[in-house]
Amino acid sequence: MSDVRPDARPDARSAALKALLFASSAAGMLCAAPAMATVADEAAPSDGVISQDATHLGTVDVHGHRVKREPKDPQFVAPLVDTPRTVTVIPQQIIEQTAATSLQDILRTSPGITFGAGEGGQPLADRPFIRGQASGNNIFVDGVRDTGGQQREVFNLEQVEVIKGADSVYSGRGSGGGSINLSSKAPRLTNFVNGSVGAGTDDYLRGTADANWQVGPTAAMRLNLMASQGDVPGRNGADFDKWGVGASIAAGLGTPTTVTASYYHLDSNQLPDYGVPLYTKLGGATAPRPDASGVLDVPYDSFYGLKARDYLNNTVDSLTLEIEHHFSDNLALRNVTRYSQTLNDYVVTNPGDGGAAQLVDGVWWMKRGLKSRWNPAETLANVTDLHGSFLTGSIKHDFDVGVEVSREKNRNASYTVTTLTGTACPAPLTGLDCTPVYAPNPNDPWTGTKTRGLVSRADTDSVGVYAFDAIHLSDRLIVNLGLRWDDYSVEGLNASGTVTAPVYTATRGDWDFVNYQLGLVYKPTANSSVYASWSTASTPPTISAGDQNTGTTNGSANFVATVLDPEETESFEIGAKANLFGDRLALSGALFHLTRKNAAILVAPDRYEQAGEARVQGLELGVSGNITDKWQVFGGYTWMDSELVRGAYNSINLGDALANTPEHSASLFTTYRVLPKLSLGGGVYYVSKSWGGNQGGAGGGANRVYAPDYTRVDLFASYDISERASLQLNVQNAGDEDYIIRTNGVHHADVAPARQAILTLNVRY
Repeated sequence: MSDVRPDARPDARSAALKALLFASSAAGMLCAAPAMATVADEAAPSDGVISQDATHLGTVDVHGHRVKREPKDPQFVAPLVDTPRTVTVIPQQIIEQTAATSLQDILRTSPGITFGAGEGGQPLADRPFIRGQASGNNIFVDGVRDTGGQQREVFNLEQVEVIKGADSVYSGRGSGGGSINLSSKAPRLTNFVNGSVGAGTDDYLRGTADANWQVGPTAAMRLNLMASQGDVPGRNGADFDKWGVGASIAAGLGTPTTVTASYYHLDSNQLPDYGVPLYTKLGGATAPRPDASGVLDVPYDSFYGLKARDYLNNTVDSLTLEIEHHFSDNLALRNVTRYSQTLNDYVVTNPGDGGAAQLVDGVWWMKRGLKSRWNPAETLANVTDLHGSFLTGSIKHDFDVGVEVSREKNRNASYTVTTLTGTACPAPLTGLDCTPVYAPNPNDPWTGTKTRGLVSRADTDSVGVYAFDAIHLSDRLIVNLGLRWDDYSVEGLNASGTVTAPVYTATRGDWDFVNYQLGLVYKPTANSSVYASWSTASTPPTISAGDQNTGTTNGSANFVATVLDPEETESFEIGAKANLFGDRLALSGALFHLTRKNAAILVAPDRYEQAGEARVQGLELGVSGNITDKWQVFGGYTWMDSELVRGAYNSINLGDALANTPEHSASLFTTYRVLPKLSLGGGVYYVSKSWGGNQGGAGGGANRVYAPDYTRVDLFASYDISERASLQLNVQNAGDEDYIIRTNGVHHADVAPARQAILTLNVRY
């Protein structure tokens, strides 16, 4: 595949603008539709679940109906207050009030989660770290693993559920730090239309529409639309445009058998941003550091990409069929089948590659480095759960047993990019695509070709069988048990050599593993609990780096993944939970100790053993809900003490804190209704310094680089124009704080967006 790349971004932005106008117009037409004669706020939906809204505070809406804030997966056999582990549910209300548009945006409200940088074998995609463990493999949508490299949107989400700690009992193969489940909006037996149109600084435009129609006594359909475009605040060149559709239809709502079919599509285009270089750009590891962090002292709006060359296209198409049948009030069967296709396709400038910079006539010049990826992924998965409750004598059991079967196909290739015309390099640098280090110009001329290289493949088959049981020994004592067996196999075809002389190496890995969960819950009152739990997780070597799109090797020619056992994670946790004020406010606190063992490390040149070990222990506090009917709070605090206990044979990093694991992180988003029509509030987010790179690898050692600590403040205001319309103002990073959000520790550091103001009109019918 070879082509001369034109600058297609203006066309893409035009398409996004048209889609934005379409979404806004659609919202208006839907609002005027005669079918909306019965509006959502005239009565509670007959299914008893209230759709949350940015103008409704806490767990109760303005009509006094209780908003459900519980995980929807049947694997949770007990309410959150009786679940012996840390679980955070981020509701739609918080998603909308914070003006979040991405998974990274919304997870800012859950302390203890960071995002890793894309680099080398890691794609430009969501890479969350939970309790110090790379958890990109542990993202689910409605209880089904969401595979493929993606940057996820939130417009079609009802809530986000974060499970922390070793949780392979829930998720199967995983990282050991936890998992994230995204709950999609689903049809309800009611009629409503919610629409929003937002505009802001940095050319920000966003429109969404959320419409639900009851089309029969037991049938309904729901449609969500989104279109958005803008520039990244404070980054001289980075921009984006995207649009998406979430559509679903359900039959049998309110009856014993419900069938729901849904389709999701996302098309995202952006000029990708690999941040700013590190001090090593000006002379390698021995160069002087302008700052202890190791981040080069360039202006934070410096953008090293090329508008005429770089791009990132991410597309997602997903079809889901869910069938649930209730045999009785105490027994139900749920089956979910999903087929999805994703594409992660990009060419991006890496300011840390391209060799060392050179001082020419008093000006530092560098050659632009380059990363690329073409990665389509295809997944077919089926999950079946039988859940309910029964009695053995006086002892009640709330249970779930299930089977998960999936097949995933990943294809990976990179591009050979040839520059035909571009910015000439001054001697001693040679060739084209050079730029001054301290004054890069993203508008530099460029024409050239890109040719896709050899394609490697990885085909994954997995089967998981699991069982959960919450055993109520008495009104005050509950034993929570979980057991899961997984069979996981990967068949790879790794490509090397050249297009004219390709070399393919077939590899295969097969693993089976068993994981456990044991928890003891004591309930001082009906709405509180104290607990202790133990759980495990297994991480096969093909995903040990956190990239689910690898084949069956870890990237080293001297290392064959098929001979390795999975890494093992063990987690201990004690904690307490309480629901106060009629379940309007939830409080939680936990102490945890997590150990990851059996990691593959170099014990001598060219010789690996599974002797690596890392430890993370700490404290986590959480708050969610309403203190009063006017005052809403959501946030928490996490302290993590992490350490590489055993590492590579050179022992450089032993005793160091783990990458992407800040010691302290805290967040608090709060709003207060100061007048009947006016709510004010905002968010405060603090993260202490976070090391970059991989422990024991090139990213660690004596040249350790870190993202310094930062405090970010967001502001929020909402004014009710009428019963059906409100204006919402968000000022993100109101203090215009310059900070680094993450660094890979080797080549670059990613700069956080600068201040941005967004005004949104929300309407409800």
